[in-house]
Amino acid sequence: MEDHQLSLQNKVAIITGAASGIGKAAALRLAKAGAAIGLLDLKEEKAEKVKEEIIELGGKAFIVDVDLSDPKRVEKGIIEVVSEFGRLDIVFANAGINGVVTPIEDFSPEDWDHTLSTNLKSTFLTVKYSIPHLKKNGGSIIITSSINGNRKFSGIGMSAYSSSKAGQMAFGKMAALELSTYKIRVNIICPGAIETNIGENTHPNQEKLKKVQIPVEYPEGSHPLEDAPGKPEQVANLIHFLASDASSHISGSEIFIDGAETLL
Repeated sequence: MEDHQLSLQNKVAIITGAASGIGKAAALRLAKAGAAIGLLDLKEEKAEKVKEEIIELGGKAFIVDVDLSDPKRVEKGIIEVVSEFGRLDIVFANAGINGVVTPIEDFSPEDWDHTLSTNLKSTFLTVKYSIPHLKKNGGSIIITSSINGNRKFSGIGMSAYSSSKAGQMAFGKMAALELSTYKIRVNIICPGAIETNIGENTHPNQEKLKKVQIPVEYPEGSHPLEDAPGKPEQVANLIHFLASDASSHISGSEIFIDGAETLL
């Protein structure tokens, strides 16, 4: 693969959930490849640290404080990034939460809506308001879905999360065909266990889960390829590939990055 195919010089990327985990790793990876980065996140303090790291690498970054469930703030935030850097080429819709983990009968409608809004609606809004800018030169949209709801269904208590992730998969495929007219590619990544801080946004109801728990045990561990969860940097390498010209004929694809975890 030629180096120039992976170059992102003069490109501009927007990353949601950019302050930590996969979003942070992707921001640093794309910045190293030459892209200017729009960091969209509620946690501005953490985003500031990511911006500092990008600048230390010799890159460019711009922070926008955005509630991704608010259409007006999402639209305004994307416009701010485009105004700062002059264009938009790459959108990484990555923000999400695990949310409440509880049996279906105990799920409150409010908790269900919160997870669906944070994960699925935010993806829709991020893509929707990016399209007018991406149409000018074409580009790449990458959506972070999950193995859960697509190739794994044993996450007891995660019905809202898995539904949101399955929804992202369907949305991404619909968008891939619709936006092909504008030379905009859309792909969906499905990480397995990755070392991130998403646990901070996970709220399991252990007592209630006991009544529906179905144990799944792997005597030799559940990560066949590397005997451990993946790292955000490994996912960032995939993001870089999908954002670059090296993947110019790939669209509407789901790519599982789980070290063969869901093949057990």
